[in-house]
Amino acid sequence: MRDRGSFAVPTDPYLPYEKLVSAESVADCTKDEHGVFRKPGTIGTFDGSEESFAATELAKLGDGSPAVEVDGVIKEGFPTPSKKLELFSTTLKDWGWPEYSTPKWIPSHVHWENLDLAGSERILLPTFRIPTLIHTRSANSKWLNEISHRHPLWIHPQDAEELHIEESGLVRISTRIGHFVIQAWQTEGIRPGVVAASHHMGRWRLDEAEGRNWAAGKATIDQQGTTWTLKREGADKKNMMSYESSDPDTGRIWWHDTGVHQNATFCVQPDPISGMQCWHQRVHVTPAEVGDEYGDVVVDTAKSHEAYLDWMAKTRPAGTTNNSGLRRPLWYARPLKPTLDAYRLPQS
Repeated sequence: MRDRGSFAVPTDPYLPYEKLVSAESVADCTKDEHGVFRKPGTIGTFDGSEESFAATELAKLGDGSPAVEVDGVIKEGFPTPSKKLELFSTTLKDWGWPEYSTPKWIPSHVHWENLDLAGSERILLPTFRIPTLIHTRSANSKWLNEISHRHPLWIHPQDAEELHIEESGLVRISTRIGHFVIQAWQTEGIRPGVVAASHHMGRWRLDEAEGRNWAAGKATIDQQGTTWTLKREGADKKNMMSYESSDPDTGRIWWHDTGVHQNATFCVQPDPISGMQCWHQRVHVTPAEVGDEYGDVVVDTAKSHEAYLDWMAKTRPAGTTNNSGLRRPLWYARPLKPTLDAYRLPQS
């Protein structure tokens, strides 16, 4: 900012679909009956053969259909198969989800009507974030970690009273596969029925010297069968985080809290349609039990696998819902697309 100040990035983030496309850019394309221009070799019917593998679904790729003609004008259009804003999804229909082909509301796995809010069950927001850190990618930023190095559980005073959670008291957050122990912070900044812990903190290391930085606390891991327990070391020692390095400030670290690693207690919850992780958690919020210590993390990997299988059972495998021979549609935009062969289902 000192070198360059602020400047406008040359782009059009508001109406990119209105961007005009020159006739020369689509000179080698074929225009279909809907006015969509498609590049050669991206139109066909996939029958499972090697020759037609890249043809059918590639017709839906953004690169395969670069433009659409609207009222005689060639425009970039939307990043959809039709290049238009689609309210009806042919992809969802073709891939076995016809009831969701048009937008509709679906009760989530943390819908309040399915929770025991009269008891200890609450919704945990693990994607909640404070504005000073960026996931754990800011662990080497000493200034930011001095500002934010602990992440108490946000809980509404009404919930705290009902659940007998004291201010700054230890709380056990129990998930389907384990639990973690964290301190509470009562605030009206969160609604009743919901609790939250920032996901930026909780970094840990097993070695005394290796992996030291501004945000990684020392911990030990113990395994008993399929149960794994992570415990923090020296949390009660002053300046346990300080150490000598080429940066003299590492010897001036005054804080000793690095937060609680909560992610390990979240099972894999793949959304049945998109496959993306469903991060919100159904949890039980209770006062810490005898023997619980701040920073404890306990996980049962057998329960984790069981939960994963339950979530996978909610989906509809591609091979049983269409005959494309593909594990997922090719036209979806992705930050990094794999090779075409990676989309193919194993040949039976």
